[in-house]
Amino acid sequence: MRLLIQRVLSASVTIGGVQHTKIGKGLLILAGVEEGDTEEDVEYLAGKVVKMRIFSDENGLMNLSVGDIDGDILVVSQFTLMAQTAKGNRPSFIRAARPETGEKIYEKLCDRIGDIFGKRCKKGIFGADMLVSIENNGPVTIWVDSKQKTY
Repeated sequence: MRLLIQRVLSASVTIGGVQHTKIGKGLLILAGVEEGDTEEDVEYLAGKVVKMRIFSDENGLMNLSVGDIDGDILVVSQFTLMAQTAKGNRPSFIRAARPETGEKIYEKLCDRIGDIFGKRCKKGIFGADMLVSIENNGPVTIWVDSKQKTY
């Protein structure tokens, strides 16, 4: 599973011209699920997201987590994060999980983030055509892949 984590001042998801959800200061997370991802991947990434210290403290250092700043978390599914681009000019999405599998893992990720975070994780709609608006703060954008973890 791959996550693209962005520190934001605000973010929203619009579907069919109607705003579905929005957050203020916090994290927008784009989540790509790969065939073979398991609850171990979910657990690892959910813990990373909630504990990641990427918000500035009073000295301007990135020492605070999203919980420390009482922020929000918005997770949006994005199978294109699993793109393979080594051959040719057309990305291949063969590694992306099938929709029925990907949605289950995505929902587990959102639920687990909420459990660890202590408040509900907001989310897009899996498989929907979404317009995602962000106000990236920093900018701070971090890539995390559960298959490339080190302890």
